[in-house]
Amino acid sequence: MRLNKYIAHYSTYSRREADKAIQDGYVRINGEIEMNPATQVQEGLDIVYVSGKQVSPKSKYTVIVYNKPKGELVTKSDPKGRRTIYDTLPKEFKHYIPVGRLDFASEGLLLLTDASHIATALMESNLQRIYKIKIQGAVTPEMEAAMIDGLYLADASAGAHSHSKIKEMEFKPFIGYKIQKNQPTYSILKVAIAEGKNRELRRFFAHFGSEVADLKRLSFAEIELNNLPTGKTRFLTRSEYSALHKFIKEESKKQKERA
Repeated sequence: MRLNKYIAHYSTYSRREADKAIQDGYVRINGEIEMNPATQVQEGLDIVYVSGKQVSPKSKYTVIVYNKPKGELVTKSDPKGRRTIYDTLPKEFKHYIPVGRLDFASEGLLLLTDASHIATALMESNLQRIYKIKIQGAVTPEMEAAMIDGLYLADASAGAHSHSKIKEMEFKPFIGYKIQKNQPTYSILKVAIAEGKNRELRRFFAHFGSEVADLKRLSFAEIELNNLPTGKTRFLTRSEYSALHKFIKEESKKQKERA
């Protein structure tokens, strides 16, 4: 495994932070300073230190649920000085890594973990995510057909952030959807999808000329928001950890089979 990937995989460093630490001379492999991010590391054999602290694979990890309010960014800091999740999170979770993103105007369930490889596995998974959304206008037959059959857009910039570089996007068929209110002024739906692409739902409905007014994530796989108050955190339950351990074990097995 590449050195920068190894550090990002088994620590709270991002890939960019790992690259900088390596290039600044803070990384040692088997006692020797290594400044090449592409150097190969043999897991279980090579000993890696970053700023004097050993980085190594670990079997234990913690995952928490955070009920993100609207008006917070899922980032460490913001050049514009806007509020981030780390302004609200308790001190002991300041180094935790978010599993994906919820944009500034969205709310609800956000998972965070102290293990980068767990965050990556969950982000890249096709595990079900359920959202409650409020859209402007009615749910049309065209929307329903796209939710059932999927949709490809060569230009999916409508509904995207103004600075987003992602233009084209493919939307897989929704796992399911339920229309709770359908009227000309606004409609409310619960939707289940298996991806977490950049502003996916906002782009999807914007294609049909409908703005998403409210978006709240209710669950991620077996993990549900339930009655967790806005701005509060909780640890996973025993059954949630059990389901997560099973998923991680299966993913690890798949990786070994592909190797």
